[in-house]
Amino acid sequence: MRIHENLVETAEGGVATLRVDREDALGALSKSMVAALGDYLRDLRGRRDVRVLVLTGTGRGFIAGADIGEYHGATQAEFDAYQRMSRAVFDELEQLPQPTIAAVNGYALGGGFEVALCCDLIVASESARFGLPEVKLGLLPGGGGTQRLSRAIGIRATKELVMTGRIMRADEADRHRLLHQVTSADELLPAATELAGRLASAAPIAVREAKRLIDDGVQQALGAALTTEQAVLSRLFATADAMEGIEAFVAKREPRFTGDLKG
Repeated sequence: MRIHENLVETAEGGVATLRVDREDALGALSKSMVAALGDYLRDLRGRRDVRVLVLTGTGRGFIAGADIGEYHGATQAEFDAYQRMSRAVFDELEQLPQPTIAAVNGYALGGGFEVALCCDLIVASESARFGLPEVKLGLLPGGGGTQRLSRAIGIRATKELVMTGRIMRADEADRHRLLHQVTSADELLPAATELAGRLASAAPIAVREAKRLIDDGVQQALGAALTTEQAVLSRLFATADAMEGIEAFVAKREPRFTGDLKG
């Protein structure tokens, strides 16, 4: 299903794969692409048929940042409005209830790196490249790059990357523990799909609550986060999936999770 001229979705087995189809521009995000992505993510929240989202690109580009040509001649008001829209869409991606996997096939620069940082897990091919090179345009990241990256790899490593605009190879990103896995180009999508399948086969409510607990908990004091954890566990015990999971374990069979709240 094509949701935009440059965005294509395929869905199977509870996994939706959204591919950026703009190879001639290395996947650079236009304003219309960002707007369409936002609409897609808002719709995805309510889709029971999708338990996991995989984001990937085409050819040598995952997402090579914003379409800088659209900045040329833009007024200050137009530029600021686009940045606010991008921020809102990236926040939508990060806060999506379903787990998300970035399958980075090539250049993930600027907004593309920020998109990957919004995802829960990143699988990258050996040819993947990561960077926030906005300083070379006299600009800085505006979609969360400075903040999400510093929380992921630390302040000093982030300062060096942002202030020089240097691009990282996949092996360096892996050493920074940004990546779940590095693969060959041919194995990238199979590896990401296999990981997505494992997530999709687990109890969907529990997986979504785990994502929310971890994301919210790092912003809380430990005691408050632990209290929230137990409260969520208590609610999960009352769900149909928990009943099914326990019964399947006792019966020594595979569970059949539905995502239903009540048993």
